[in-house]
Parts: sequence; structure tokens; C-alpha cells
Amino acid sequence: MLNLESLKRKIKSADELQSVVKTMKVLAAAAIRQYERAVESLAEYDRTVEMGLQILLQARPESEIILEGTSTGRWGVIIYGSDQGMVGQFNTQIVSHAMKTLRDLQVNPEDLSILVLGERMVGLLEEEGQNIEEHLSFPGTLEGITGVLQEILGIIDRWRMERQVEQIVLFYNKPLSQATYSPQQQYLLEIDPEWVKDLRKREWPSRVLPTFTMEWEQLFAAFIRQYFFVVLYRAFVESLASENASRLSSMQAAEKNIRDLLEELTVQYNQERQNSITSEILDIVAGFEAMTGQKR
Repeated sequence: MLNLESLKRKIKSADELQSVVKTMKVLAAAAIRQYERAVESLAEYDRTVEMGLQILLQARPESEIILEGTSTGRWGVIIYGSDQGMVGQFNTQIVSHAMKTLRDLQVNPEDLSILVLGERMVGLLEEEGQNIEEHLSFPGTLEGITGVLQEILGIIDRWRMERQVEQIVLFYNKPLSQATYSPQQQYLLEIDPEWVKDLRKREWPSRVLPTFTMEWEQLFAAFIRQYFFVVLYRAFVESLASENASRLSSMQAAEKNIRDLLEELTVQYNQERQNSITSEILDIVAGFEAMTGQKR
């Protein structure tokens, strides 16, 4: 009977754990959809910024637009991780991808400044021998992104002014489906010349062209900052969506394991229960035979 009671407790615990896993699956799926909608909304803001840059670029001769400065060989790296648990290989995959990319780029460690988003990433990167100079907590909601993003922009400004950082690369996970994602990198300060040419040639959607009265350089810098904001914000949202995709995948695997465990425990319980019943019946039969034998 003690064995049966132990199996009962294990089955009950597995049932409760299965309920928690199902709840986390639902929450992860809902969060993924929320972040997908945020990316869709960001597309309109991105389009507005592009249209502003289009007007500015068309208002100035191409020869006067300088997009590249003197390269110093100094790099800034921003790695998007997670502060939450139960995310599978989410953090280790992006760290591996970042380290491989930096090795391929042959960046000298002394020319590298690293900003980590997510406390769980710090230990992983230190194991890779990286010196983490800056790290911030990763916001778990859309509402918390803007505040952290402003801090990142401040760090980028400091990197550029104090360390002459000329190139910044973002590493983050991008969702491919509700349960899969892929490591990505994006260069923040490198503006594609082909993209600029396309903007200059693009036809304006109406007959009325907007005008501006601010200094061109000041307005252009403001739009570029908004462009940075869009890129950084999108990386935040896609990383959050990927984190939940990883969590959803982990919960699906956990649910299958719990289901298999419950089936195994149920079979054991039924077998033990049957053995217990059989033993009790045999004891009754033996007792009955012993009693009837005594009467004879």
C-alpha cells in the first residue's frame, strides 16, 4: 500500500506540473502574438522615418551626403539575451553566433566594447573570455522597452564620443515561427549606399512635396537617430518573440515528457493495484482454506 500511495503522489505531482506547463504554453503563445503585432505597428513608423529621409536626401546633391567617416577599427557590440528562465538554448545560441561572427570579423579584443541585455548572458560571455563593460536588464514587456532603449542610445553616444566607435553590430534572435527562431546580426551605423540611392530615386506618393526649415544636418541627424531607434526597438521585440518561441518549444517538449511519464506511472499504478488486489484475494483464500481445514 505504501508503494501505491507513493505512485498516487507522483501522479498527482505530474498532473499539477502538466497544468502549469499548459498555462505557460498559452501565455507564451499569447505573448508571441502580442510581439508580432508590435512589429507590424512598427512597420508604419519605420515607413514614416524612411519618407522623412527620402525628402532630405532628395533635397541635397548626392556628392554632399557623407555617410562614412574615417574607420578607427573600434567596434561596439550589443547582444540581446534574456532575464527569464525556461528558454531552452535561447541564450547559448545567440552567444555562440556572436562569438563566431566576431572571430570571422577578426575584431581585436582591445577594440571591442560590449553591451549585454539580460543578466543570464553575462556569465555565458565571461566563460567565452569576453570583458563585459555594460549590461542592462532585459525588459519583459513592451512598456519597458522605451526606457531601456534610451539608455542604450546614451551608451552608443558615449562610445562614439569617448572611444571613437565607428561600427556597432546587434546580435539577437529573430522568430521564424511560433516555436522556432534563428540568430541574427545587424550593423547599426553602417547605412547601405544602395538603400540611400533607392530612397533618392523613389517617387513621392503625392503631388505635394513636404518642406523643412531646420538646418539640413540637424534634421538629418534627428532622422538617423529615429532610424537607430526603429532598428533597436525591432531587435527588442523580435528577441522577446523569439524568447517566447523558445519557451513554447521547451514547454511542448516538457508536456510530451510529462505525458509519457503519466502513462508510465499510470501503468505502474494499475499493475501495483492489481498485484495488491490479487495478494489480498490470495490472503482471503488462504485464510478461508485454513479456517475450513481446522473445522474438519
